[in-house]
Amino acid sequence: MTRTLIVAGALASRDYQDVHHDAEAAREKGSPDIFMNILTTNGLVGRYITDHFGPRCALRKVAIRLGAPNYPGDTMVLRGTVGEVADGTAVVRVTGENGLGHHVTGTVTVTLDGGPAIGDGSAIGDEAALDSGAAV
Repeated sequence: MTRTLIVAGALASRDYQDVHHDAEAAREKGSPDIFMNILTTNGLVGRYITDHFGPRCALRKVAIRLGAPNYPGDTMVLRGTVGEVADGTAVVRVTGENGLGHHVTGTVTVTLDGGPAIGDGSAIGDEAALDSGAAV
């Protein structure tokens, strides 16, 4: 996670809370540095799912919960497992971990329009390490 990604994500989602862009203000509020907002995390989770399932998928529901913060310099690794599958719709369990623990946990409901088959209980592919060198 770069400082730029964290700040840009907050600005793009119109989240002007100072803890997402002002390190001094974040420290005054008890955080060691700025940290990523939930809307940026939500976007990264969505991108992880769509990168796996391809352009013919549609996100129907994203339900996530934040845990450990993402700070500048952290690496977050996303993993997903396909759970329930019915009629071209799957619920994928997603976790994102960094050096402090689980940054994000939740589920994403996705539908496919003529895309690849969704296998029940299968990992959704290679894990994605989102760090300062990864394309997002």
